[in-house]
Amino acid sequence: MRENSKVMIVDDDKNITELIALYLNKEGYKTRQYNNSIEALNDFDNYLPDMIILDVMMPGIDGYEFCTQLRKKSSIPIIMLTAKGETLDKVVGLRLGADDYIVKPFEPQELIARIKAVFRRYVQKNDDQALVFPDLVINLKDYSVIYKKKKLELPHKEFELLYFIASNNNRVFTRDQILDKVWGYDFVGSTRTVDVHIKRLREKLKDNENWKIKTVWSVGYKFEVN
Repeated sequence: MRENSKVMIVDDDKNITELIALYLNKEGYKTRQYNNSIEALNDFDNYLPDMIILDVMMPGIDGYEFCTQLRKKSSIPIIMLTAKGETLDKVVGLRLGADDYIVKPFEPQELIARIKAVFRRYVQKNDDQALVFPDLVINLKDYSVIYKKKKLELPHKEFELLYFIASNNNRVFTRDQILDKVWGYDFVGSTRTVDVHIKRLREKLKDNENWKIKTVWSVGYKFEVN
C-alpha cells in the first residue's frame, strides 16, 4: 500500500483514537478519527479508507455489527481492537470478516507491525486475483487488460482508474474521490483529468451488454455490472 494510505480509526475512547492516529501519522498514513460507530459507518463512502481500526465494545452499533454491515459492500482490511481477549470473541470477529484482532492494552509498535502485515497480505491477495467480466479481464498483477480475447495496452493511470472502478463495481464515485484514490491526495490537477481518462477508456472499451462505464450526472462515474 502507499504510505499515504488512509486509515479510519473507530473507538469511543478519544484517547485511544488520538494515540493510534499519532503513531500512524508518524508512519506516513493519513487518518480520520471517529468516536461514534454510526457516524463512521455513514462516512465510509465519503472518506473511502484503505483500512479500518475498529473497537468492538461501542455504543450505538458494536464492532461486530459494524463489520457485518461493512462487509456487504467492501472487502478492505479491518483490524479489531478490544479489551476482550477470550478465544470465542476473536473467532466471532474473524468469522464476520475481520483480518486481525488485537487485545487492549497493546503496544503501539505492535499495532503498526500488524497494520503493515495486514496491508501486505491484502495487496498480495488482490495482486493474485484478476477481475473477470464478459469480454473483459483486468489483472493487477501484471497490469494487463484482455478485451474480447485481445490484449489491450493501457497507460498506467488509465489501467489504475479502470481497475479501481471495476473492483468497486456498481458503486458511484465522485471525481474528487477518484482523484484521491487513483492519483493520490496530493494531486494538484483538476477533476477534468478524470473526465479525460474516462473518455479514453470508453474509446478503447465499448460498452458490453453486461457492463459499462456509466456517467451518473451531477455526481461522477461507476462501473455498472448487470
